[in-house]
Amino acid sequence: MDNKTETKPKAGAIIVPVTLFEQNCTILWHEPTKKAVVIDPGGDVPKIQEAIKQTGVSVEKIWITHGHIDHVGGAAELRDALKVPIEGPHIADKYLLDNVVSSGARFGMSGVRDFAPDRWLEEREQVTIGELTFEILHCPGHSPGSIVFFNRELRFAHVGDVLFNGSVGRTDLPGGSHETLIRSIKEKLLPLGDDVGFICGHGAGSSIGQERMTNPFITGEL
Repeated sequence: MDNKTETKPKAGAIIVPVTLFEQNCTILWHEPTKKAVVIDPGGDVPKIQEAIKQTGVSVEKIWITHGHIDHVGGAAELRDALKVPIEGPHIADKYLLDNVVSSGARFGMSGVRDFAPDRWLEEREQVTIGELTFEILHCPGHSPGSIVFFNRELRFAHVGDVLFNGSVGRTDLPGGSHETLIRSIKEKLLPLGDDVGFICGHGAGSSIGQERMTNPFITGEL
């Protein structure tokens, strides 16, 4: 008789690319309870709602990594539709959330709304979904209020636009700083451990170890 105990996954996630920027809106859930969070609903809200329906999860929160339009354009609409609170980003991105409409207009995005989250998030605070707990890391540089969600047990992070597979977030937008961004990555993300996998705001995910070894922005080749 096989006495091995089958290990069931504690979490699940799907990525829903939204807006002309192909931003990775992420639906993340606690598998045993199917309680879920939508991270960075940048737009295309009907598409996000259809993905929620097909996944069969119960969304209880919206999390925001930072205030750029491609990450927040659908947040107010989705909050109204689901009647759930928005948590994040750091209050340093308030100026971006106060200007979602004007930012959207520059990219031809209509129907977006300025908003404030129900809870701003600070360094070392925690957020939960189901029985999953995520620590907040304030990682400015791409934007002043960029944050990362880190689950220590799962060895998993959602890093928004702070770090990418082979690249880092752009820093040529108002409030951006390349020096600050690299410091955030080296002081906040790399110490999490090489085994930590992550989902980012655009493109394929990666791991801290992979980026430590090969990302030219981190290795100093750029």
